[in-house]
Amino acid sequence: MKVAIYPGSFDPITNGHLEILKRALNIFDRIIVLVAYNQGKQARFSVSERVNMIKEAITDDRVSTDSFDGLTVEYAKRHQASHLIRGLRAVTDFEYEFTLSSANDFIDSGIDTVFLMSKAEKSFINSSTIIQLAENGVDVSSLVPPSVLKRLKK
Repeated sequence: MKVAIYPGSFDPITNGHLEILKRALNIFDRIIVLVAYNQGKQARFSVSERVNMIKEAITDDRVSTDSFDGLTVEYAKRHQASHLIRGLRAVTDFEYEFTLSSANDFIDSGIDTVFLMSKAEKSFINSSTIIQLAENGVDVSSLVPPSVLKRLKK
């Protein structure tokens, strides 16, 4: 069974994230969406809120959701995952993701990173932009799952 980890801050999860996940399910038997604690980012939603939004948005029983405060590679090893999934929106994402992938490879070369390009129509979607648009009254209903939209309206 091929298990992969899809790590991210998911603050909040977007339809762009879900599109990457859907395509990754064509490659892997099971995927764990891993909400990472990121000390360097001011989070809009708590980790438990993000986990709950993801669980509400994803109904596929091949997907589970978890959170972890530590190195993603260590989590992957503990859960017998052979791959990490990363989405790329634009060239600007590549340098960061390449560096992260290289560091992960240094820690454990047995865990590979799979990069999936977002579809062009979703390439501008990121969590920070979603929050900014929503806070300024822009309808973001086509960019996020209902579980997120409900919380953004609060």
